[in-house]
This record gives sequence, C-alpha cells and structure tokens, in this order.
Amino acid sequence: MDFGQQPVVTRFAPSPNGYLHLGHAYAAICAHDFARANGGSFLLRIEDIDGTRSRAEFVEAILADLDWLGLEHDGAVVYQSRRVKFYRAALDRLKALGLVYCCVCSRSQTAAAIRERPVRHGPDGPHYPGTCRGKNLPESEETCWRLDMAKATEITGPLVWRDLASGEQRADPGLFGDIVLWRKDAPASYHLAATLDDAADAVSVVVRGQDLLAYTHIHRLLQALLDLSTPLYWHHALLLDDTGEKLAKSKRSPSLSALRKNGEDGRHIADQLRLGQLPLGIGLSKA
Repeated sequence: MDFGQQPVVTRFAPSPNGYLHLGHAYAAICAHDFARANGGSFLLRIEDIDGTRSRAEFVEAILADLDWLGLEHDGAVVYQSRRVKFYRAALDRLKALGLVYCCVCSRSQTAAAIRERPVRHGPDGPHYPGTCRGKNLPESEETCWRLDMAKATEITGPLVWRDLASGEQRADPGLFGDIVLWRKDAPASYHLAATLDDAADAVSVVVRGQDLLAYTHIHRLLQALLDLSTPLYWHHALLLDDTGEKLAKSKRSPSLSALRKNGEDGRHIADQLRLGQLPLGIGLSKA
C-alpha cells in the first residue's frame, strides 16, 4: 500500500478499567501488524483519563498482555491523564468560537424532558433535548460542556473521511446531537481526548473495530473545528461470542490475564487470531 511521503503510524489505546480480552488482542494485532507490514510505528496509549475507574493493576496487565502476545510498541507509553491541560486548551478554543455551552441537566432531568418532547435518536440513544442551550450558564463542578452541533456543522460544512475497509465516507456528526465534550465526573470526553491524541501523536492510520465506526463522524468534525489533520481509518471486523455479541469487559469475556496466568502460549494465540482459527465459542464478524 502506497502512503506517499507520510510515515505509517498506528496505535492501540485501551482503557485501564478492566482486564483485556481476546477482542482487545485482535484489535492490537491489527494495528501492530498493519504498522509492521508498512514499515511504520505502532504506539501504545493508555486512556486513563477517568480517574475513578482507571487502576494501576490494569495498566500493568495491559503491558504484560502485549508482551505475552509478542506485540512490541514503539516509543514511550502515552498516558491521557498527563494531557488534561492539552485537552482543556482545545475546549477553551471551542468556547472562544462560541461552539460549546454549559449544561447542568442530570440524567433523570434529561429523561423527563425527552418524555415530554420526543427527540431524534442516534447511535448512542436519544439526542440531548437542548434544555441548557442558549442559557449561558456559568461553569461549576456540576456542569458539563456540550458541543452545539448545529453551529459546529454550519461552520465546517460537508466533511468526508476515507476508510480502508469501506472507502470514502461522508461525515454526519448530527447523528449524535449535542454531545458532551467535557464531563462532570471526569475531564475530556473520549471523543475530544482521542481526536486530540491521534493528531498530537501523528497517527496516520487509526485502526479500530467496526463498533467505533460511527464515532468517526464526530472525530472528523472535531478535526475540522480544531484544524487537526485527518488520518486514514481502518474499522476492522469484530470478534463475537457464541451468541453473536461482541466481546466486552462488562460481559466478563475471558481475559487475556487469565489465559496468561493459566500458562497459555500468547504468541500462539496471536497467530491463531491472525489466521481466524479462534477458540471455541468465538467468531469473527465480517460486518
């Protein structure tokens, strides 16, 4: 694959809020092997911005799991928790553009407002009904910051990105409504932090699962608003369990840590994942 003069840089960016499973292993392998096949670099980023859920033992397990799988990352590990000022500066820039607003609504208040006035539904559920939009509320510990989606999309106009699996995609960030960019219970949202990190780390190809494809609509918008480069994307297939559901920490999918401690050969498992010869009860979605 010809990438011209741009070096190939991929990344694996797990959150240390639980132990990794085979789905994470497959995602890491895809990003690692893509970089190696194209003479590029494979970075490791720990998305530990949520201090209430991130734990050091999970970070240690991530590092041990990657070593066990035979996946060597390039350069120092990046920790999101050390970049909060960087994220805040981006939020301040969006404030100066008049594209974000404070919101004090609780989940129950938002649900009640939606019951009274039905709203559009998107990939993450019903849109925020706009209760606090235009009120110019002061910032406090009880507020989050939302993106005014209508204003943002009006500024950028039509946007596209290229996916190596499905070709050119037209961005439609309005699918999500006024998303939260800065949370009450943690600093920057996943959308803001991940988009800024990929640009800061010069990631040229974002390799991640099909379950995150819809979020690229938002990330492409943030890139345009903040004058960030737009990488290529590869949203690869997912590993599914025997019920057809994707593997997940919340569903207690078998962890790499347990396999590792049980004496399994991580490099052999990695080769099986590459060849599609997966453990019983695990399938590879082609969606």
